[in-house]
Amino acid sequence: MAEITSSLVKELREKTNAGMMDCKRALEEAGGDLVKAETILRQKGIAGAAKKAMRSAKEGIIASYIHMQGRVGVLIEVNCETDFVAKNENFRDFVKDLTLHIAAAHPLYVAREDVPQDLLDREKEVYEGQIAEQGGNKPQNIIEKIVAGKVDKFYSTICLLEQAFIKNPDISIQDYIKSKIAELGENIVVRRFARYMVGEELA
Repeated sequence: MAEITSSLVKELREKTNAGMMDCKRALEEAGGDLVKAETILRQKGIAGAAKKAMRSAKEGIIASYIHMQGRVGVLIEVNCETDFVAKNENFRDFVKDLTLHIAAAHPLYVAREDVPQDLLDREKEVYEGQIAEQGGNKPQNIIEKIVAGKVDKFYSTICLLEQAFIKNPDISIQDYIKSKIAELGENIVVRRFARYMVGEELA
């Protein structure tokens, strides 16, 4: 199997406009074969979805979901490109799935870009402290790799797009969105959401 280098991932990304992680996963699945990886992305609809994701999405809907006899509530805005898709039952069922997921999985942010830097810095300090406690005098580059891995895991627990979809844990919410972009032929963006639970502490 060929080494999956950053330059190889970048080359595939430039050819397909797919996301970095999608390109990396495709290359891993293809054993480092660039052509095969591109085919994998196209078969999954990711390459085409990525191109659509560059288009403006200013239509859409605001949806709500109330769970557990009124103890948990979710409000979400999901955008698409046209009013036609916004009224599509498939799109609305998709948005409902997102509200159900948010109620169950309790994400705090839409994407990793939304996570405050001070929160991220605190998490990194904790991880570095844990590594120091374990001892072993690890080289700095190894410590950085371990911390980066833990940070990715942290993002996957608090960021909606990176969480495993509760109805199909084999895919992320981002993957689910991309599948709908490919299916409906329009860009789809989760703009914002709020989750409320009776009795929870307010920041």
